[in-house]
Amino acid sequence: MTEERPKLSEVVVVEGIHDKQRVDEAVEADVIVLGGDRLSKRVLALLRRAIAVRGAILLTDPDGAGERIRRRIDRLAPGCKHAYLPRAKAIADGGLGVEHACSEDVKCALLAARSTNVAKQVYVQEEYTYDDLLQHGLTGHPQAAIRRQRVGDALGIGYGNTKAFLHKLNAYGVTRDEFERAVERLTD
Repeated sequence: MTEERPKLSEVVVVEGIHDKQRVDEAVEADVIVLGGDRLSKRVLALLRRAIAVRGAILLTDPDGAGERIRRRIDRLAPGCKHAYLPRAKAIADGGLGVEHACSEDVKCALLAARSTNVAKQVYVQEEYTYDDLLQHGLTGHPQAAIRRQRVGDALGIGYGNTKAFLHKLNAYGVTRDEFERAVERLTD
């Protein structure tokens, strides 16, 4: 790779060893490999320490298993930033995953990682409501799922059904301006 790799202070957390190889091509960072959907006590303790000391960025495959891993880690070791790769950029050779993405896309996803503070959400008024999604055709529209996918990719928060997408908009601190710009890019 001829371009300079940015150095991340946070630890990057990935599902498998091939994902680690792709991250190593994209950025300079310490990487924790989960080994798939397993989460051993040793890895969980290491992850909690990394979050407390340096911070962590979670980069999982853009599939159902990747989302389940994210939710599990959020529950057991809260405080990670989340990096998302669009599905379209993580498909190659009949496979889907971080290891199939190009290094540049992995780098962009990591640099655009968003943090969430679940404890803070209890006290903060939610910015987005179901009506926002309805108004912009992100629910109740024949192409709502595709539109949520495109907006999620543009915002770097990934895909979700209506309820999950609404949660992501609020949890990841998406500003109204960012949201409006992403929605403006949609064309029917």
